[in-house]
Amino acid sequence: MSEDERRVEAILQNYELKAPKRYKYSQIKKITQRFNNEIGKGGFGTVFKGKLIDGQEVAVKVLHQSNGKGEDFVNEILSISKTSHINVVMLLGFCFEGCYRALIYEFVPNGTLADFIDKDKSNMEASILWERLHDIAVGIARGLEYLHRGCSAQIVHFDIKPHNILLDKKFRPKIADFGLAKLCSTRKSTLSIQGKGGTPGYIAPELWFDNFGPISSKADVYSYGKIALEMVGGRKIFDSKTDSSSEYCFTYWVYNHLNQCGNLDAYGVTEETEEVAKKMILVGLWCIQKLPAERPSMSEVVEMLKGRIEDLRMPPNPKWF
Repeated sequence: MSEDERRVEAILQNYELKAPKRYKYSQIKKITQRFNNEIGKGGFGTVFKGKLIDGQEVAVKVLHQSNGKGEDFVNEILSISKTSHINVVMLLGFCFEGCYRALIYEFVPNGTLADFIDKDKSNMEASILWERLHDIAVGIARGLEYLHRGCSAQIVHFDIKPHNILLDKKFRPKIADFGLAKLCSTRKSTLSIQGKGGTPGYIAPELWFDNFGPISSKADVYSYGKIALEMVGGRKIFDSKTDSSSEYCFTYWVYNHLNQCGNLDAYGVTEETEEVAKKMILVGLWCIQKLPAERPSMSEVVEMLKGRIEDLRMPPNPKWF
């Protein structure tokens, strides 16, 4: 056993009473039928669909063997094992055996929010579509509110994006992938972190520039705002394959169109559904304000989404420079 493996093992032993069930690698192979049903893949590893001995369907995330010192693995176990919320994916077990590392989650059947944003929704009735988008936005906000204020230790996710939001059979959102998450005392309002994680297009400016303000849970609020705008626009607002100005142009267009015209002609918006779309845009624009202090808390976001449109003010232009 390497020094890194001994260190991870010691941490897991220390948290054994609080951690979820531990499985052997041979059990992981049996649960996944020797990894024959791949349902996802990323830089972290590969996700397989499986089934526990009691018949429960699960998603098994098998981490790459080259994943460094195991910080992401330990982070995910220790952070998510402290949670219990309908809008946070449930961790059922894990495997740490030699170089093998795996995480077992509840299976969430309707894919990711990214899939839902990208799919053709032209055959959906507009009122149903916008009601669903609003419910998803509220669910994500409630999940983040819980992570920030409802746990024994505050959890800041640091990688909120559509690919990390799963949708269950009723299209309820569940926040997933806690590899970059940080735990901190609920009495502390700011965090000190090493390295810059996250996904381009969703990373708060204070993670890049020290003069933008302290790092806190408001970084998740910023990422949430980007998701809200993406849901309204029905498209990805940042593409690493294209010029980064596309992200700025979309946000600029949304802000100026709403500020000058007061109405919306985004995809699927009708007179009947415009209030929901406008509310989501206003919330999104407040959340992506440059300075963390100018952004609402996730508790305030929930109130804004559930409240009256008349109570929402037009935010300042969220430009960085």
